[in-house]
Amino acid sequence: MKSQASALASVDRARLAQSYPDIFRPSLFKRMQTVTIIVALVGLFLFGMAWLGFSFEKLATGIGRLGVIIGLMFPPSPGSLLHLYLKGLAETLAIAFLGTMLAAIMAFPLAFIAAKNVVGQRIVHFLSRRFLDAIRGVDTLIWALIFINVVGLGPFAGILAVAMSDIGSFGKLFSEAIETADTKPVDGVTSTGGSALHQIRFGIVPQVLPVILSQVLYYFESNTRSATVIGIVGAGGIGLYLSNEINQQNWDHVSFIILMILMTVAAIDFVSARLRRSMIGGSSKPI
Repeated sequence: MKSQASALASVDRARLAQSYPDIFRPSLFKRMQTVTIIVALVGLFLFGMAWLGFSFEKLATGIGRLGVIIGLMFPPSPGSLLHLYLKGLAETLAIAFLGTMLAAIMAFPLAFIAAKNVVGQRIVHFLSRRFLDAIRGVDTLIWALIFINVVGLGPFAGILAVAMSDIGSFGKLFSEAIETADTKPVDGVTSTGGSALHQIRFGIVPQVLPVILSQVLYYFESNTRSATVIGIVGAGGIGLYLSNEINQQNWDHVSFIILMILMTVAAIDFVSARLRRSMIGGSSKPI
């Protein structure tokens, strides 16, 4: 049986080679085209490295200094500032949570406007998508710098920065989930005399809500790290303490703050992963 199967496989490969004679033997033009693209990419990479001042000597010196800094980070110690670090970490979590929730609340109705199967007018769909793209194209750190000048230093500017950055992302993700919703529940609501609002409420929302909640949980985890970064520029949270300790070269304090952030992100990731699996109907047991 094995020899017969091998013979049949050989026949199939021979037929495939006859049907597509160039599939394993590309033409000289295609080979030269591939080589040209590879050479161009390598040349672009080398030009970029040279233009930006890449130096193996600087890299070797920097690695040596990095080893010294890592040595000064141990053992991690909060000193007498543990209560301030815990307060800053709580602010960071609050910034991430409130910013994520505010973005989700604002992006939810915008997503229905941007979805093709809800709003059929092409102009409205185009303008709403470009609006979301424009907001999403600005980084969280830039939004933080803008809102610091608008509302002043502190966590409030951080909340607004996270919210503005995530509105565009949530609007795109939510609208794509809405567009992939099954039309049968919507047709069922329509057949019973339901209005357009009823079609959305009872035909679309129950389908996409688990996916939306899963995405919100994921972004809450990601925004915990983002809230740390924007704290460095004065938007509140533990990032401000981290920046100060780095400037003062208190490396044992720096390592303690980093460990606090890593443990917090790991705990959020563990909890949110279980919640996401339970909401989308999967197993809640960790893989």
